[in-house]
Amino acid sequence: QHETLEGYRRYFNQIVGFFVVEDHVLHTTQGLVNRAYVEELWELALSKIVAALRTHSSYCDDPDLILDLKNLIVLFADTLQGYGFPVSQLFDMLLEMREQYGEILLKRWNITFRQVLDQDNYSPIPVSTEQEYRSYTAQFPLQDPDLDKLPFPKKLPFSEFVPKVYCQLKEFIYACLKYSEDLHLSSTEVDDMIRKSTNLLLTRTLSHCLQYGIKKKNVGLAELVQVIINTTHLEQSCHFLEEFISNITNVPPDTVNATKLYGTSTFKDARHAAEAEIYTSLNAKIDQFLQLADYDWTAPVPAGGAPAASDYLVDLIAFLRSTFSVFTNLPGKVAQTACMSACKHISTCLLQLLLDPEVRYVSMGALHQLNTDVHECESEFFLVFFFLLFCFILYTISCFFIPILVESAFLLLMPVLFLFLNLLKSR
Repeated sequence: QHETLEGYRRYFNQIVGFFVVEDHVLHTTQGLVNRAYVEELWELALSKIVAALRTHSSYCDDPDLILDLKNLIVLFADTLQGYGFPVSQLFDMLLEMREQYGEILLKRWNITFRQVLDQDNYSPIPVSTEQEYRSYTAQFPLQDPDLDKLPFPKKLPFSEFVPKVYCQLKEFIYACLKYSEDLHLSSTEVDDMIRKSTNLLLTRTLSHCLQYGIKKKNVGLAELVQVIINTTHLEQSCHFLEEFISNITNVPPDTVNATKLYGTSTFKDARHAAEAEIYTSLNAKIDQFLQLADYDWTAPVPAGGAPAASDYLVDLIAFLRSTFSVFTNLPGKVAQTACMSACKHISTCLLQLLLDPEVRYVSMGALHQLNTDVHECESEFFLVFFFLLFCFILYTISCFFIPILVESAFLLLMPVLFLFLNLLKSR
């Protein structure tokens, strides 16, 4: 890179030296050269300079080198403009190079985002001290008064992915700003260029990386739950990015015709994809348990009363109970939908077992066993759904009511909680 940059520097120095000498001869001698000759010579040279720079810069895939080259071209253009030579073509070419620079930045940040995803442990961040807590809140604009009040040690709701991605978004914005400097653009033009580039980073690069992270084979249900929590916090941080851009460009975000960031839709789409993947993965896991179902369709009626629930179903319910305990960290609607999706899938599969064309005869004993299994599902999922509904009510109250009403509303819901606990004890 150093040799390449030195080559450009020598190239520009030679051109500047030639035309400075021509200008000096023009103004200090009589009859050797005239203004028309010098201008014609500059137009010819300028067209060749622009063509050569376009060709050579198109092969460059290093954003740092392009940035250094841009600074050299600006210095070259400003120097010759000081001697009265028109240089608008050079600045037009620099705006074209801006597109190339942006594409190279997107490729670099694509690698960065994927590395952050691959290195993430998909677990809430534990913090032990106030200094550690402040370090993370300095990296990411977390605003959670309840979390602030909790004693140490405590956990941030998101994983390392969130502050790292947020910091990388700011680094990308800074990189865009560096190229826009000294191009004789207005603040509004700079602001617009940065916002459009950031939108490309959000909607194309980061969006694809999030989809890549969600679709990875080793991502389980717990990891998908963390992805939903992560994208929720990143979505909430989008207006801070808007303010960050406005602060460095001195253009208010509510300016007419100002480009808005599409971060909200990017993170919403990723969250919806993670939710859909949760439902799909959950049903696939349920299928694995149901494949172990081995009903004896000719079994006699049990003599000792109702039979015990099938072993495969006991294991399935234990798995779902453990899984739904993780879902309590999700927004209530997502957790409820997952629960209802699992119920519907199990009921459909049990019905398909019974109506299988290969089952030509079903005894009363087999029906008793299936009935026991269905009752086991009913009682278990009633308790799970009841608990998730209770969590959803508390979540809704905490989001939409003032703190004073939260405390009184919680007291009103305590009898409901006691009823739920009694149901658990009765089991």
